[in-house]
Amino acid sequence: MSKDNAEVKTASQAKSSEAQKTKPSKSGLLERFSALKSYFLLSRTELRKVSWPTLKETRTTGLVVLGFVTVMALLLGLVDFLLSGAIRMILS
Repeated sequence: MSKDNAEVKTASQAKSSEAQKTKPSKSGLLERFSALKSYFLLSRTELRKVSWPTLKETRTTGLVVLGFVTVMALLLGLVDFLLSGAIRMILS
């Protein structure tokens, strides 16, 4: 068998296997639902292992984040104000 002939057979086999993959079968559909069910069951199991923060920890962390954002906004506003004043002085 020549090399070109082998390549043609390989290409036709690939096309036929792709055609088979695109046709949904009942067993393939059941496998997908089974896999999806398994995924959700495993996810639920893993979520039960998570150590969730208490309400107090969540509130404290949230306030720290809000405080940091406020300080950074004020700092960047000040820098912007000073730089825009300096540019106005240079251009005038």
